[in-house]
Amino acid sequence: MWIMNSNYQKPDEFWPKLAEDLSALISGEENAIANLANISSWLFHALPELNWCGFYLWNEVDQELILGPFQGKPACIRIQSGRGVCGTAYRDQKTLRVDDVASFPGHIACDSESQSELVIPLQQFGVLDLDSPKLNRFSKRDEVELTRIMNQLLPMLKF
Repeated sequence: MWIMNSNYQKPDEFWPKLAEDLSALISGEENAIANLANISSWLFHALPELNWCGFYLWNEVDQELILGPFQGKPACIRIQSGRGVCGTAYRDQKTLRVDDVASFPGHIACDSESQSELVIPLQQFGVLDLDSPKLNRFSKRDEVELTRIMNQLLPMLKF
């Protein structure tokens, strides 16, 4: 059984513990989909004020991102490279933090309640997408720490 002791209000304690918990959660499991499902669940419950957290995975045959494991309302299934926040983050291989999704040209509104978004590319494999119903939800520290954690976990995912 996993016990989540999240204290986002104390970031110096929260971020190292989150990285440790996620590493332990997927350690020893080789199925990438199962690991992504658990990562999305853990993040969804550990981070406050999210309404969606999940993965879009790159499909080489179709040349687009396809919905992977997630927590939240049903989502768009396919996203072209360069389209919306996810497609742009994937194409540019750059983490994108959007304080107000209405201001992002070509934003894809899968959930009309989403107001801000953080998307982290996972090299050629896809992206981690986090949405919030709150404007300006994601801080620079969220961006840096989640990017670092996902880069740390990536070799364990065995795509």
